[in-house]
Amino acid sequence: MVIVDKSGVHRLEVRCCECPNAMSPDIQMFRHGFFPASFNRPKTMFTFRVLNDFLLDSLECSTSVMNYYSKLRRMTSSMFPHLVPDRYRELMRVARQWRQLKTMKWHGFGHHSDNPSTGELALFCPACPQPGINVLPILNRCGLHNNTSNPSWKYTRSFVMDGNFKAEHLHPIKPFDEVWLSDGLGFMVGKDRYKMHLAEAADTVEKSSCNNHQAVNQANAARHKLESTGIRGVACARHGCFVPHSMVDFQKGERQATSTIPHSQVNHGSLADK
Repeated sequence: MVIVDKSGVHRLEVRCCECPNAMSPDIQMFRHGFFPASFNRPKTMFTFRVLNDFLLDSLECSTSVMNYYSKLRRMTSSMFPHLVPDRYRELMRVARQWRQLKTMKWHGFGHHSDNPSTGELALFCPACPQPGINVLPILNRCGLHNNTSNPSWKYTRSFVMDGNFKAEHLHPIKPFDEVWLSDGLGFMVGKDRYKMHLAEAADTVEKSSCNNHQAVNQANAARHKLESTGIRGVACARHGCFVPHSMVDFQKGERQATSTIPHSQVNHGSLADK
């Protein structure tokens, strides 16, 4: 069996317990700190520490999966790295699964079967006052909430909305093979809900009265090779932290239809908090 570790790529003989009451081989591997590349008949395993090391390198050094695995092959055999088993595609898939599992664990979904709802795998601004989360409620002598001494204007939030037209994304080669692990659970709005909104929203072509105003002139410019021409998000005006479930993609340009749904998500979240 091929075992990919932080120290390199190794070939070792692995035998799982075959007792009548034994757990399945993939569960046994998880119990011993290994992540199998497949679950029916695994032939490749990744250690937990190599997956954690890759996530750290990807975050701090912007290391791609290909460059990271090339490093592991070079560490295994500095003279003949091409003879080391190629598990690049397996690492690319397992790293996504590992990141999703770690995210669910960090947000409190690691030890129960409740499915997270929209935006629950992302954190809002920790510095903005949020009663009941980072601000203790003021109680009177009877132990009840004292609304007069704790007015709501103290916790008014300010938001800003802006877009990035450089974050372009091409159409996937095989769109049916795309698997969404956290669709609508983080900062991005769910794709089905966003497509439904774009289909129902009426969009008008706006003509600029200025000379060569690019933001208005390119609002309806279609680019057939791109799945998205940019990204728009809502952030906290004081500290710049993005609001969960309030970021969308641009299909053409900066249109009004793509701006209403992030704004509505922020309003819905603010009302829910109150």
